[in-house]
Amino acid sequence: MNTRDAAFTGSTPLVDVQGAADNRRIAIDRVGIKAIRHPVRIAERPQGGKAGGVQHTVATFNMAVGLPQEFKGTHMSRFVAILNAHEKEISVDSFRQMLDEMVERLGARTGHIEMRFTYFINKAAPVSGVTSLMDYEVAFIGEIRDGRTAFRMRVQVPVTSLCPCSKEISAYGAHNQRSHVTVTAETPEFVWIEELVELVERQASCELYGLLKRPDEKYVTERAYDNPKFVEDLVRDVAAALNAEPRIRGYVVEAENFESIHNHSAYAVIERAADRS
Repeated sequence: MNTRDAAFTGSTPLVDVQGAADNRRIAIDRVGIKAIRHPVRIAERPQGGKAGGVQHTVATFNMAVGLPQEFKGTHMSRFVAILNAHEKEISVDSFRQMLDEMVERLGARTGHIEMRFTYFINKAAPVSGVTSLMDYEVAFIGEIRDGRTAFRMRVQVPVTSLCPCSKEISAYGAHNQRSHVTVTAETPEFVWIEELVELVERQASCELYGLLKRPDEKYVTERAYDNPKFVEDLVRDVAAALNAEPRIRGYVVEAENFESIHNHSAYAVIERAADRS
C-alpha cells in the first residue's frame, strides 16, 4: 500500500492504527464500503440527430480494494472522498477513471466498484405513438485484477413471454407472463445502455410499455401470440444476438419467467467467458 498519511492535531500526531503491520499473514480479497448512495448524472444516448441529455438519478455504490497481508486495514474515508470527487456526469469513461483513481490512491493491486441505479427510457407505443417512461435496473461493474481492467454493464429488462406449449395444445388463447431478462455484458468498447436494452427487447415475445391505448393493447397481445417463447428460447435468442455484437467480449444471460399458471418461476442462464487472448 502507499505510505499512510500522518494525522495531526496541533503538534500531537494521531496514531494510524489502520497503517500498522499485521502478523497473521492473511491477505484480504476485498475490503471497502458497501451500499453508499450518491447522486449521479448519467449520459443519455443521442436521438434523431439531437444531442443526448443527462439523466439525474441516485446510485448505490460498492467500492473495495485488495488488502495485502502485511497491512492491518485500509482507509475507508478515501473511498468516500473519491466518490465525492466524481459528482459530475458519470459515463463509462469517467467510471473507469474513478476505478483507476481508487486503486492508485489506496495503493492497491486490485480494485472493484459496482454502481447500481434506475435508468428511464422514454418509449413510444407501437400504434398510437403515445410516449411514456419505462424503468430499468442498471449496474456498472469495474474491476482491476492482474494488471487488467474489465468493465461490465448489467441491465435487467422486463418483457412479455408467451408459452409455445400452451398455444399449441389450447383450443383458444395461450398463457403468458412478464419475464425479467438480465444481461451482464463485458464491454471493452463503448455501448449505450439503450443499445443493450433494445437488444434484449427484440428477442422477447413482446416488449413492455408504460402506457398503451386500445390499438396498442391489441397489437402487443397479438404480437406476443404470434411470437411464443420458452424461457430457453429467450436466453438462446439473446445469447445469439450478443454473439453477433463485436463490442461484447463475454456475458451472462439470465431469464426468469414469473409463471401465470404456476406458483414458481421458470429460469434459464447462459454464460460465455470473456476471451482474454
